[in-house]
Amino acid sequence: MHEISFPDVPAGLGTVLAERGFTELTPIQTAVLNPDVAGRDLRISSQTGSGKTVALGLVVAEEVVEAVNLVNRGPVRARPSVVLIAPTRELAVQLTEELSWLFKPLGATVVSLTGGTSLGIDFRDLKRDPQVLVGTPGRVRDHLERGSLELDRVRVVALDEADEMLAMGFEEEVSAILDATPEDRRTHLVSATFPPRVRSVAARHQRDSLMIAGTTPGESNSDIDYRTMVVAANQRLSALVNVLLMEPDAKTLIFVRTRIDTTGLSDALADLGFAARPLSGDLNQRERTSTLNAFRRGQTPILVATDVAARGLDVQDIAQVIHVDLPENAEMLTHRSGRTGRAGRKGRSLIFVPPRAVRRVDFMLRDAGVNATRTDIPNRDDIFKSADRRLIERFAEVETTDRADAARLHKVAADLLEDRDPAAVVATLLAEADHGGPCVPRDIIPVPVQDSREFQPRSSRKQRRASCNWARFQVSWGSHHGAEPGRLLAIACRRGQITSKDVGAITIGSRSSMIEVNPKIARAFSRSAARPDPRDPRIKFREWQESKPQGHRR
Repeated sequence: MHEISFPDVPAGLGTVLAERGFTELTPIQTAVLNPDVAGRDLRISSQTGSGKTVALGLVVAEEVVEAVNLVNRGPVRARPSVVLIAPTRELAVQLTEELSWLFKPLGATVVSLTGGTSLGIDFRDLKRDPQVLVGTPGRVRDHLERGSLELDRVRVVALDEADEMLAMGFEEEVSAILDATPEDRRTHLVSATFPPRVRSVAARHQRDSLMIAGTTPGESNSDIDYRTMVVAANQRLSALVNVLLMEPDAKTLIFVRTRIDTTGLSDALADLGFAARPLSGDLNQRERTSTLNAFRRGQTPILVATDVAARGLDVQDIAQVIHVDLPENAEMLTHRSGRTGRAGRKGRSLIFVPPRAVRRVDFMLRDAGVNATRTDIPNRDDIFKSADRRLIERFAEVETTDRADAARLHKVAADLLEDRDPAAVVATLLAEADHGGPCVPRDIIPVPVQDSREFQPRSSRKQRRASCNWARFQVSWGSHHGAEPGRLLAIACRRGQITSKDVGAITIGSRSSMIEVNPKIARAFSRSAARPDPRDPRIKFREWQESKPQGHRR
């Protein structure tokens, strides 16, 4: 057999890649080895599952080699040379695991510092004087302020999932970490997308930067079958049940909007007999690890998650992703969907579309560069046919059993068939086995597809505005911090659980903004928008009490 080798991989890491089972490098891993990349600050853009972590490891390998040979004589025990910052604990743990096996031949120590873990464990790990430090922004900054960590000899800093890190409000912590490192360091940003806010941070902290793209959106979607289903709000659970009954054992990741939704939906599915668990920021690290391990092993094949909680989720064999709540934009759609169709496997991304959001989803799919097939919600006949087909396929592969009690089972089978109709016996056994799934299918009422009211002509918006005494809310977000009418509209709809038809004028001020909401839902909007939001923790909504800010209107 021909021995796989990677002669272009730095620091002799080709051997460990071959031992790990790599037969070839992914496009992003090949791209970072280009000679033109050497010495540049990088903006690495590639979709989920494309091998970004190993690519990042190859980028910093030479610095790791130099760090291993350094002797620490400073007053602080921990003085790493390579620092990687991730937005979530799960992603930080994943990075630590990946880089630990990659850098093991170099003799490097890789440790992680994440919120939710014991400080005692952190202090113990820092005493190992790691060459590579992986952490979440808040915990790394905490150790800097405690004096238990020194970044004076850092050669490389990498921000993984930079877009999500900023969306979660970590810009201040990231800036503090970067300010504590030498000015001549290299700074890399790794992100599935590079929106304006991320590009602004990159411009401030990078020099001579170079954009590297591993996969384009079209390429990343090639192994994913996109489908849409028009689902009324009062039928979402029934539609989800029927979809899951088509393949009850398929590993499924379900996306919802809020932490409360993860618990409510997973509990509802569990009550119906499905093995489902929630994944949200409410879980402590032990609960999160237990949930993910059960999902990876297939003991819990259904996971209900928020976008933030699913960041860093590294499971290769997810069969389908179901968007029960719509993603905010095309980038979020492709990022969610990228959890399936990985490592050469085929996957499915199923989008539940509210009747009034059909056009919005069509535009989102167009922006994402994917083609989706509109399908009907499975009905009882579809589900029973699928169950029967799975059963027949299973028995088509049955061979003579080698169980110790095979003789006894054969005798029972012979006794059952004696003087009985074989078909009647099998039908009775199938009824007892209930091979159709954990619960009975739901009856679905077809929903007529309507044009989206979110895209009404401007004149109709004016008519609605003229006939409505709008309730005003002040928002602690202005143009000075990047506020734009479209982005504020999206955040208000998500936070307040409303649609754009319930929004009137939006006025953007320098430090704060004003948004008008339909008075009939203003009280419910106020309650929903006031809930803590990990995506935009600094953006607060409160009832309007002052004069309008000076600015431009949507």
